[in-house]
Amino acid sequence: MLGFSINNSFKLSKPLFAILITTIILAILLAIGTIRNFRREQRIMQSFLLDEGLTLIRSFEAGARTTMRHPMMIEDSQPLVTLVRETAKTDRIAYISIVTEDGTVVAAAGGHDIAIDRNITQQVLRTQHPVTVMVPNNDKAPIFEVATIFQTLPSEEPPMMGMMGRHHVRQKTSQTIQLEEGRAVIHLGLYTAEFIKASRQDITHSLFMGGLLVLVGSAGFYFLFLYQGMQVTRATLANMKLYTKNIIESMPDGLLTLDSRGRIVSCNPRALEFTEMDLAGLKGKRPEDLFAGWPADSRHTQGTAFSYTFVHKDGTQIPVEISSSPLLDDQGNTLGAVFLLRDLRSIRSMQNQLDRARRLAALGKMAAGIAHEIRNPLGTLRGFAQYFGSRADDDDAREYSSLMIGEVDRLNESISSLLQFSRPREPEFAPVDPQTLLDKTAKLLEYDFREKKITLQLTGNCTQSIEADEDLLLQVLLNLLKNALNASEEGTTIDLSCKDDGDTIRITVSDSGKGMSEAEQNRMFDPFFTTRTAGTGLGLAVSHQIVEQHDGHFAIKSQPGKGTSITVVLPKQRTGQRDAP
Repeated sequence: MLGFSINNSFKLSKPLFAILITTIILAILLAIGTIRNFRREQRIMQSFLLDEGLTLIRSFEAGARTTMRHPMMIEDSQPLVTLVRETAKTDRIAYISIVTEDGTVVAAAGGHDIAIDRNITQQVLRTQHPVTVMVPNNDKAPIFEVATIFQTLPSEEPPMMGMMGRHHVRQKTSQTIQLEEGRAVIHLGLYTAEFIKASRQDITHSLFMGGLLVLVGSAGFYFLFLYQGMQVTRATLANMKLYTKNIIESMPDGLLTLDSRGRIVSCNPRALEFTEMDLAGLKGKRPEDLFAGWPADSRHTQGTAFSYTFVHKDGTQIPVEISSSPLLDDQGNTLGAVFLLRDLRSIRSMQNQLDRARRLAALGKMAAGIAHEIRNPLGTLRGFAQYFGSRADDDDAREYSSLMIGEVDRLNESISSLLQFSRPREPEFAPVDPQTLLDKTAKLLEYDFREKKITLQLTGNCTQSIEADEDLLLQVLLNLLKNALNASEEGTTIDLSCKDDGDTIRITVSDSGKGMSEAEQNRMFDPFFTTRTAGTGLGLAVSHQIVEQHDGHFAIKSQPGKGTSITVVLPKQRTGQRDAP
């Protein structure tokens, strides 16, 4: 819609990429740290439980040896069974069982399936090293089992006196022998609920930290995406503002914006040119307070246009056409108004040229008919005047005859100019040296300047030839210089200069005579318009016609009492040649 593309597509920016990489790295580090901590806690737990189990087993062995050595123990007593049951009542122990090499259970306490420990028993007896294993405990925390060699020292009790006064030696059973020889294994199960609980708390903490990291990362992503979206929007708005500013500043028309109170808020350079003021002088003021004759209700009359003329300090008038439009918000409320100032100078100039062309066309047709009808009788009148002058006897008659011939010649010259204006001949283009043309013009009018005691100053640096009709351009320069002579006072100077200006040359005739008003400047090229009583008013009209035939134009600078400067601007080459490749 705006006619320009906004290159602000949403891309993965460097900050966003950095946050993404940082979040992934932190997540990986957190996961690795959690796993390592979990494994370390497992190792610590196992090491702690192993030490605790071995310590309990050594204490149990010591207690068992003491019990089995007691002299009061009778042969059929089961001291280990009692010791195992009492020891298993502690909160930390889940079960205890002592199994001999041949698979006999010496003692057991706690709910445990002893059959599943057979392989462990054989492994301990074979390796003679403790073995640990995690035993499932239904839906509860698993039990940490420690299995190791269980050995009681051989008994060295003295012989006992029997009932008959004889010494009696107690017989050792197979179980006792295996216990004394270290061919038994003790299985000790320890509860791990506290360790599992602590481990789960660590996992929960790690998950919480991971969730917090995800939450913080997500929030960071969200705010970064939001920030990047704001940056894109800001850049888009900046581009649109710059685009709109460039359009407004390059507009050929002036633009004034007003707020809801009718005060000027902004304007473009073209409006400043029209008003001949700066923005500081316009801003905050009402147009009707600054410019005399500005309609007070102009901002309330949308859809209609009115004309206004700005007058500069040097007297230059700039006619403009002003149209206004309201500024509304999305709710339809009035925010202010916009005035569009259209320069009417070029339009009025074209209208004047069109009117002039129409007048000249009609005048040309009329002049051609009149000149043809008058020219023939003039020839007859001149012939009769010469005849009567040659036959006159007195001086008065000859003087009158000579006067008649002069007036007929003058009238014939005017008719010739009129005919040339009504039926201009086509230029015969050929290379023309502008400097030679100026020298020739000055030579032809040398006597006239000397007679009126006016100095002709010839300057210029035109070295490149132009495509033109030398005779027609000579006629133009003669007309301009004659007008300057008639407008200048004795003892003054007239400048005739030539200047290269890119693809054009500028031939200027400047005098310090009486000058022209703006109204006279607007009509100076009209046929028969003259400010001299003896003038025909056709010289400048014909000159204008010739310059237009050469695709040129006039530039006029004149003020009453300060002289006139008329510049003929001519292309160095004709339009067809200039456009050719």
